[in-house]
Amino acid sequence: MATPVLEVQGLAYAYPDGHQALFGVDLHVHQGERVALLGPNGAGKTTLVLHLNGILTPGAGTVSVSGLPVVKEHLKEIRRRVGIVFQDPDDQLFMATVRQDVAFGPANMGVKGAELERRVVEALDRVGMVDFIDRPPHHLSFGQRRRVAVATVLAMQPEILVLDEPSSNLDPASRRELADIMRSLDVTVLMVTHDLPYALELCPRSVVLHDGAVVADGATYDVLTDDVLMKANRLELPFGFDPRSVRLSD
Repeated sequence: MATPVLEVQGLAYAYPDGHQALFGVDLHVHQGERVALLGPNGAGKTTLVLHLNGILTPGAGTVSVSGLPVVKEHLKEIRRRVGIVFQDPDDQLFMATVRQDVAFGPANMGVKGAELERRVVEALDRVGMVDFIDRPPHHLSFGQRRRVAVATVLAMQPEILVLDEPSSNLDPASRRELADIMRSLDVTVLMVTHDLPYALELCPRSVVLHDGAVVADGATYDVLTDDVLMKANRLELPFGFDPRSVRLSD
């Protein structure tokens, strides 16, 4: 099989206060996969994500992206390859206009002129926000700001798109629009979420993290219909939602 676009081997990490957050995590994601990262609060999901583009440095183990190790000398390229969309879009939108926010990353990589403008327009078009290009981000709705935050990452032409709780605080229409965008993207996706129906809808595969270790890795449907696994790892479906009754399409 081809080299994984994301490969995590034996990853362990302890915070400075001594709290051990990850214990020998192994994870492989191949090009084009959409994978959900599930687990209760405190499972280590955010800690794992922060290793993927070098925000945190492993205590043990390795992380690589398309064969390139995530180490200090490669961080500039790694951060182009791995785009993280944080839960709060206001953590990523800080310029006067949508255009400037989306241009910020590629401009810092040295992209200029017509190529920079092409990337900005293309990224906004992919998330349905090109008509808002000259608007101040703070004039947009929360759902619109989240889509612009996705565009800021897409403009970097990443190999992996990491989304942290992408459906949180979205109204039903915005949630559906974001799902449509996610399905349309030709990019590998790792989605951290507590929204289990969203995981089932968008990610054929799920990895369950609990107490800093991978405890399950398989088809999302199989994970969500394993009652023993779900209970043991504090995963709960919304009231009335039954995965067995859902007709899935990729």
